[in-house]
Amino acid sequence: MARDILKTLKSEHDELRKLFDQVNDTTDRARKTRTDLLERIEASFMPHARWEEQVFYPEFRKRADRDGLKTHAEAVAEHKAVEETVIPDVHAAEVDTPEFAGRIKVFGEMVEHHAREEEQTMFKMARELFTTEERAQLDEDYEQWKQSAQGREAMVAAQAKTGMKDAGRRMTH
Repeated sequence: MARDILKTLKSEHDELRKLFDQVNDTTDRARKTRTDLLERIEASFMPHARWEEQVFYPEFRKRADRDGLKTHAEAVAEHKAVEETVIPDVHAAEVDTPEFAGRIKVFGEMVEHHAREEEQTMFKMARELFTTEERAQLDEDYEQWKQSAQGREAMVAAQAKTGMKDAGRRMTH
């Protein structure tokens, strides 16, 4: 099968959907399971989001018309909301509480909304804006980036950013 960044990103969305379904099916007693699933969610979400923000979205924006620019702005705003508010809120709750269950559900709903919007709008536009070869190259670049020092640094920086907001929230609650 030919490489295509849009297929890879969609596949990662699908994996996140499964992880959120699993965590939403847990009870408050499932402390270890919830902790493990949250780690898996973030390990999947953070590099995906960071690469989109640093590579895919800027390339999309360069080629987009007015509707595409609006779609781009929505995607950037949704990433910012999740990274700066939703994830720190999840971390501010103990995993064995109803607060955590509610907050992780909101996290999953926001990711689902964002993924659906991307797939139905941005990805459709991207099929027109990028050639098959460009999408294949982006896919290859993404795979290499995730394994690179730059990709690992972006992941650590993103986790530190959400962790710092989490620490600030814990101090104020």
